[in-house]
Amino acid sequence: MKAAASMSALLLSACSNSEPPLSAALQIVEDSIPVSLTEAPADPVRGKTVFSTRDQGHCVLCHSVTGLDAPFQGNVGPDLTLVSARLSPAQLRLRIVDYQIVSPGALMPSYYRIHDLYQVQDAYLGQTILTAQQVEDIVAYLSELD
Repeated sequence: MKAAASMSALLLSACSNSEPPLSAALQIVEDSIPVSLTEAPADPVRGKTVFSTRDQGHCVLCHSVTGLDAPFQGNVGPDLTLVSARLSPAQLRLRIVDYQIVSPGALMPSYYRIHDLYQVQDAYLGQTILTAQQVEDIVAYLSELD
């Protein structure tokens, strides 16, 4: 219980100034964030773009998805082709928000965290890598993969 409270506190502090703060009701449950970060519906088409576009999430730098039209897909992280069979949307959400909670020291960036970061250029201090909507869009895209 203490760990869950600590993780919730970490997550609550992970909002950028350009977005509304995360809901106090938002909490990490085991290895997931069961509640969406936004009230807006997620769009898997936008999620696919964020996943594969260099100036957005660029997840394909480390991950691959069979059939995705993106050159030079990575192999550092796991193949995500069948990820929806392994992980729920809530589990995917936590892994995108802050994978360090799931696997401390992992290479995957925490895409929706602004605390305890190092070597951040001044122009990017206090900003998340992805917006809450982009996180939700990626969750929607990955959840459709099977």
